[in-house]
Amino acid sequence: MNPAAARTHVLVAAVLFGTTGTAQALGPSLDPLAVGAARIAVGAALLLAVALASGAPRVGAGRGAIVLAGACVAVYQATFFAALAETGVAVGTVVAIGSAPAFAGLFARAFAGDPLRWRWVVATALACAGVCLLVLGGGTGGEVSTLGVGLALVSGAGYAGYAVVSKRMLAAGGSPEAVMATVFGAGALLLLPVFALVPAGGLLHPGGAALALYLGAIPTALAYLLFARGLERIGAGETATLTLAEPLTAAALGVIALGERPSAAAAAGAALVLSGLAVLALWPVRQGRAAAAGAPRPAEAHA
Repeated sequence: MNPAAARTHVLVAAVLFGTTGTAQALGPSLDPLAVGAARIAVGAALLLAVALASGAPRVGAGRGAIVLAGACVAVYQATFFAALAETGVAVGTVVAIGSAPAFAGLFARAFAGDPLRWRWVVATALACAGVCLLVLGGGTGGEVSTLGVGLALVSGAGYAGYAVVSKRMLAAGGSPEAVMATVFGAGALLLLPVFALVPAGGLLHPGGAALALYLGAIPTALAYLLFARGLERIGAGETATLTLAEPLTAAALGVIALGERPSAAAAAGAALVLSGLAVLALWPVRQGRAAAAGAPRPAEAHA
């Protein structure tokens, strides 16, 4: 795959990611935890079929890494849909996705010893300021709430953990198909108890089944496979730039399709969160030991 094709893969994946919240909001009223669990179950099944059909699946990690990445998937899925229900699609998605790179920097520092560079400090400051504005600014139609923003931050942390571990699995020789199938399979298993704990009967109705199938097939199986394949061929900084299409897509759909109208302060907060993500993507990175090794730093990965 040439670099242009890889960029297209990542960009298409990011746009597909951004449709998740709007699809859930336009679908039938279902418990957010049930929707998240169903999405991962369907996506995992489809990814497993693709991995088996690929003929040579390579995971590139032991059971511990798979379970950890799967747990992160379970956490970010469960809290993501709950956040959207509490604070709206536009704000919830921007906070969750915009905070993930900052959390990834912390995790990479704590568990891999990667340094915290100035670009990360500036980006984190912008994102934190944006979250404060979102919480304090409120809105009309966007239903900004402290609980919703908190859930979105937890989702961002789970997303970051998944990204860091999955990136290491790919760097260790895992194939995109096998890595995505095993990680999401583990996440699906961990989320199975959700179906016994929350009302999930609506998923058996035509509208609920259609929503679960769409979320599992398009912004999960297809999107994550496209993203993983693209990430193998282009740098992490460029990848982060392309994935800005995700929160922008979600925010635009939240305003256009759902009629969400965040206040001026909340809109400014969302802009600051996106600015922090842009700093991570565009600030020039000095060549260091990670670059010398020929591999992108996990803290900069977004998957």
